[in-house]
Amino acid sequence: MKQIVADAAVKEVKDGMIVGLGSGSTAALMIKSLAEQIRLGKLKNIKGVPTSFQSEVLSLELKIPLIDLASVSQIDLAIDGADEVDPDFQLIKGGGACHVREKLVASKANKLLIVVDETKLVQQLNLVFPLPVEVLPSAWKQVKDIISEMNGVSDLRMATKKAGPVVTDQGNLILDVLFNTGIKDPKDLEMRINNIPGVLENGLFVNLTDKVLVGKIENNVPVLFSPSKGS
Repeated sequence: MKQIVADAAVKEVKDGMIVGLGSGSTAALMIKSLAEQIRLGKLKNIKGVPTSFQSEVLSLELKIPLIDLASVSQIDLAIDGADEVDPDFQLIKGGGACHVREKLVASKANKLLIVVDETKLVQQLNLVFPLPVEVLPSAWKQVKDIISEMNGVSDLRMATKKAGPVVTDQGNLILDVLFNTGIKDPKDLEMRINNIPGVLENGLFVNLTDKVLVGKIENNVPVLFSPSKGS
């Protein structure tokens, strides 16, 4: 299911493009598919901008030419996954703690293509999946207390194979936040959280997504569809 979505996303790539290379399991399949098209000569003069250390390492291993984010003024197409997608194509990202670089790449992209499976489609954000908020290590408790005053319950994300918290590529910590009624106004909340001292960025991606590709299983067969915004 994820593979057909990844392959369909790569079909959106054209010769000479600068492509944002997303993070996560579906994005990893997309990077492998893109590398194969480059190896076969079906795509030429492609340059990738990785959104995480994970996607950078994978791209280097597969010999995709990379370019630094700071050296480009715009990105032709960014392809990435998401943890939740609402009917208006607003997103929660950051399950892999990469949302800061992912948002930087998305904001420079002429087009943001999101690739997910149908379990990521929701009617309202944050009823199930927590909102990741990246914070300076010295500020996590202060930020947690302020978010509590906003009716948000925060947990410091802990690592699974090491003692202590998850540390991001930027050397910061992650608070995972659930609001008691979900997120009804993503744009307002994104700004309010980012205005809290000590917050670097949160995982709300508002008014950035142009297209969503979704994989699902029908009659034991993986199929692909692309929902319309607002549906």
